[in-house]
Amino acid sequence: MGKQSWKPGNMLYPLPVALVSVADGEGRKNVFTVAWTGTVCSDPPMVSISVRPERYSYHMIQETGEFVINLTTEGLAYAADYCGVVSGRDVDKFEKMHLTPIKGNVVKAPLIKESPVNIECVVKDAKALGSHDMFIAEVAAVHADEKYIDGKNKFHFDKARPIVYSHGSYMSLGRKIGTFGYSVRKK
Repeated sequence: MGKQSWKPGNMLYPLPVALVSVADGEGRKNVFTVAWTGTVCSDPPMVSISVRPERYSYHMIQETGEFVINLTTEGLAYAADYCGVVSGRDVDKFEKMHLTPIKGNVVKAPLIKESPVNIECVVKDAKALGSHDMFIAEVAAVHADEKYIDGKNKFHFDKARPIVYSHGSYMSLGRKIGTFGYSVRKK
């Protein structure tokens, strides 16, 4: 079997499924789903999200320069899908999806209590790139749910049953097959 040549497109899968929470200057909050998110830099810690300018939350990020990336799990898959297809203009998605907004340490945008990891972000730059604008942000704080932290203070994200998005489908992550550096570790 050979390979088919396709037109250029975004086939970098799987992607994280993140619930991004925001608030405007008057404290109105919203949550929406982003799969186009990733690490930009480790020192200082920076991330990015790409958002269509017509999205309801876009102006909130522009206005405040803040957002929170909330990682998702199998238990949050339905909410992640819903928050990606229903607009906050029409419904309070926190209430509808039974998501609990809680105060963070740095930004005014709420954390989602049900998320195993919340990443408070402060925008440092925005780039208009076509269909989406990319917000590049510095990580201001990270919160990890204590129920996934063991007695040695090690975080076990796998126990949260994280999900990813791949070509139109939400998928759970499988079993661990190695750890960083295992290919060169002496036996």
